[in-house]
Amino acid sequence: MECGRSRDTIRRSALAGWAGYGYSRSHSRWFRGLKPHPVCTPAGLPVTRALANPKVDGRQVPAALVETEPELARERPGLLVLADKGHVSAELGRFLDRHGITLLRPSCRNRTPRPGEGLLKSVRRLIGSVNDTLKGQLGLEQHGGRTIEGLGARIGRRLPATTCAIWHNRTTGQLVTRSLTACDH
Repeated sequence: MECGRSRDTIRRSALAGWAGYGYSRSHSRWFRGLKPHPVCTPAGLPVTRALANPKVDGRQVPAALVETEPELARERPGLLVLADKGHVSAELGRFLDRHGITLLRPSCRNRTPRPGEGLLKSVRRLIGSVNDTLKGQLGLEQHGGRTIEGLGARIGRRLPATTCAIWHNRTTGQLVTRSLTACDH
């Protein structure tokens, strides 16, 4: 999530201590901002989220989420978390195992396929679709937050909008549950 393009903008911003310099693969460009780490159900329903400096190792974020919100694992025994190759770490695997969480991710090219890896191909499309909903339909990339509190509030109000849309679309029998088109008047 871009918070500014120039170094001067970031230095003047109240997000200076939070935002960092990172690379966005989806936009093929460098940016100054924060990297979102959403946690969603298979239907795309937001459960929780974290914002991290892009320089923070992605393997540290799931552990920090479990430590700050231990009820995530406690209230969901046998939790299965799907992640990408950026979460390859024996230490993270052991940490999640201790909390009863199974991490399902693709294996590296030079390793043997992991159990359940065949399921990930269809799920990768789902993850991309959830990210597209958060960025495109909810305007998460054009957040307009100038302080960490303002940024948190803007993200915090967009995620319940997704929850309401999923509930509404399921209740009315819509084929696409994460679409906000019916609510966009």
